Amino acid sequence: MIANPVIDALGRKLRLGVIGGGPGSFIGIVHRGAATLEEYYDVVAGVFSSNPDKSIASAEQLGIDRGYANPEEMILAESAREDGVDVIAIMTPNNSHYEIACLAIEHGFHVMCEKPLTNELDQALDLVRRVQASELECCVAYGYSGYPMVREAKALIAAGELGEIRMVQCDYVQGHLAELTPSEIDKTNWHMDPEIAGPSLILGDIATHCYHLASFVTGMEPSELSADVTSLVPGREADDYAGILTRYANNARGNFYITQAAAGADHGLYIRVFGSKGGIEWHQEQPNQLLVRSLDQGTRLLQKGGVGLHEAANRVTRIAIGHPEGYREAFANLYSDLAEAVVAQKTGKAAHPLAYSFPDIEAGAQGVKFVQAALKSSNNQGKWTELE
Repeated sequence: MIANPVIDALGRKLRLGVIGGGPGSFIGIVHRGAATLEEYYDVVAGVFSSNPDKSIASAEQLGIDRGYANPEEMILAESAREDGVDVIAIMTPNNSHYEIACLAIEHGFHVMCEKPLTNELDQALDLVRRVQASELECCVAYGYSGYPMVREAKALIAAGELGEIRMVQCDYVQGHLAELTPSEIDKTNWHMDPEIAGPSLILGDIATHCYHLASFVTGMEPSELSADVTSLVPGREADDYAGILTRYANNARGNFYITQAAAGADHGLYIRVFGSKGGIEWHQEQPNQLLVRSLDQGTRLLQKGGVGLHEAANRVTRIAIGHPEGYREAFANLYSDLAEAVVAQKTGKAAHPLAYSFPDIEAGAQGVKFVQAALKSSNNQGKWTELE
């Protein structure tokens, strides 16, 4: 029998309550599937719509025991139950993350929160303070950091195999907004509303992924940036393009090319990092491979599940070499990491150090700082702007 460390430690699975992501939602089924993939969690409660009746009906449709009318009702009710949830996953529109997360933390729940953490920097910093003052864990859903070969890239760099980092490039090129969409024209898409989605569609929606991926892999945060953020599709009010240059404290340079308006593009997330000894290259559309370049050993292609990988990659690899793992499995690694940290908090026993590889509350706040700095720079004709 395969061991289940959560059940072995607690005698049960962790209980998860979800807020948002009802039937038909792309991200909802990703979260619920990722949480249950390793059988560390049971999804037992949820809020699935701002319409109370629809929320409760959706819970029944999804086979979830306890459906609630709104987040406050769920959090208060679950905190009063002996069998209440352990973790709350928040995947509601961006402007509601702060209020829900505050209430969850106040009532002692660990949190998984969709990115961006908040729309306002002061709210993000307040959440950092609240989490740090508690014994709770908070993961922010930068799912690309869960891929085994991204973890391998991070481990290679941390081990010094690339030498001193000199160049960082991360691109995210999507095409689904190459034209105005019907929901954009009739204003039914909340992602296009800055009051809900935040001050910049492109920065909050996908540029934060680039920023986090680059920081996660290199272990470096930029000291300053220069940004050009705009809309390229005629008639569109929301930003759909960002070109960003970065500078690092060690004199390294970086650049991000990010758009959702590249006609014909599928996805196009990739990262390249070069140091004094070599470089790495990873493409999310071929996620099980990592290209490693070296001054003295040429170029080699590392495969997920292959020989010689670091423990950081192997511990989040589920399937033997030759069998692909993808987006949901990477997302599941964040939930599994979080589960180990939550169990450690509940039992007082140390978790594996690599369990804390998940994007934490500080990473979430740093993403909000990045958005604010990029907008400030762009609004000042690309002026170099410090990133605290």
